Amino acid sequence: MVYFIGAGPGDPELITVKGKRLIQEADVIVYTGSLVNPALLSEIKKTATVYNSASMTLKEVMEVICQAVRAGKKTVRVHTGDPSLYGAVREQMAELSRQGIDYEVIPGVSSFLAAAASLRREYTLPGVSQTVILTRMEGRTSVPEREQIEALAAHQATMVIFLSVGQIEELCRRLMKGGYEADTPAAVVYKASWPEERMIQGTVKDLAEKVQRAGIRKTALVAVGKFLGDSFELSRLYDENFSHEYRDKGKNGE
Repeated sequence: MVYFIGAGPGDPELITVKGKRLIQEADVIVYTGSLVNPALLSEIKKTATVYNSASMTLKEVMEVICQAVRAGKKTVRVHTGDPSLYGAVREQMAELSRQGIDYEVIPGVSSFLAAAASLRREYTLPGVSQTVILTRMEGRTSVPEREQIEALAAHQATMVIFLSVGQIEELCRRLMKGGYEADTPAAVVYKASWPEERMIQGTVKDLAEKVQRAGIRKTALVAVGKFLGDSFELSRLYDENFSHEYRDKGKNGE
């Protein structure tokens, strides 16, 4: 059995109890060293063998994992955030299936969730946006034509853009071209939940200049949308005039 573990956004306490336990029990650990906080490995077994996949190819990673499993060793593959988002994890699962090796995925806290916590904002505000678009700009990895930034921006939903802060000027230009007004609130969160976390807030029009001045070029998320503002409707969930399965309006003074 191989365990794919979401290590969370950076804070070593933002990992699931199950994920932490499996890392502590592991005989072989393959982790994404370029992004995973090494503090997560501070309580591993003294006999555990650790591999940093930052300098490894897919073939090398799979050879290590397959050999470890066949030797009867408990093996974990540690990814940053949650493995399901930009984790290059599906290709590893496919290879394990070809090799007849079973695996389990342990979800983690994504950086986009840590960013919302740092910003102290809710992505889905009543009367503002009930949709969150997670995306990226094309770089060395392409993006389907139907998922170009301009096309997604046309929805005017909350957007969280991964792996694109290095192209922030082009990104903001395309967001406005797609339909966001220049004064739409926007923010960049650098290394959400890490001690060195930084937040830059502004609008789609001025965010690029602020981010470039701050020297942020990677390891950051871009958040765009009116959810960052202060105008929104109150939720009906706690409205005294709104009844539902667990609260009868007639029992609340009416």
